[in-house]
Amino acid sequence: MEFTGQTDFRQTAQAYVRNTIRSAIFAGEITAGDRLVQADIARRLKVSTTPVREALRELATEGLLRLDAHHGAVVRDLDPIVLGEIHELRQLLEPEVMRRALPRITSDELDKAAALQQHMSQEETMAGWAELNRAFHRIFLDACGSKVLAETVANLQDRYAAYVVSSMRDDPLRRANSNKEHEAIVEAARNRDVAAATQMILVHIMAPLARSRGTQ
Repeated sequence: MEFTGQTDFRQTAQAYVRNTIRSAIFAGEITAGDRLVQADIARRLKVSTTPVREALRELATEGLLRLDAHHGAVVRDLDPIVLGEIHELRQLLEPEVMRRALPRITSDELDKAAALQQHMSQEETMAGWAELNRAFHRIFLDACGSKVLAETVANLQDRYAAYVVSSMRDDPLRRANSNKEHEAIVEAARNRDVAAATQMILVHIMAPLARSRGTQ
């Protein structure tokens, strides 16, 4: 098991550990069933065990890890039943995010979303792409005007993220198509076209699962 994250002194120790582990999962450096031991992670990342413990709790909340009874964690498998439930909830809630966000979102926020979309199209690593993708969707969540809705959808997106990355490893075209979908979402938002934005977000959500069903 390897961690290739680089120290960013603008981050807290907890954020550094969390982001490093999350990136390692998305990059496939640690996989389902791998056990993460607090003391081992602390030694590898040169931090104390306290930020490691808190980071593992955060990642467990996101659904990426399962905490065990020995002060460590296990990387979760991609449970198809849970993924199906998350997928259904995202279909219900994310169009509502768009309906609420489009009247509120500012030009500056849309410029930030467009910049993130451009960075995603140029990003070479899957882990880096996943972090940019998270930031892209967070812009619309923050603009929707409902903290509860935003936090609920953010949690669902985080729990789904490992599956999205996995689908991109299986399908070389999926990442490029996802970038085009992001571009279409920004364009619809600039036009304040709620119907187009909600339709595109549904396409965006359904694409990874649609391919999975097509290969069964």
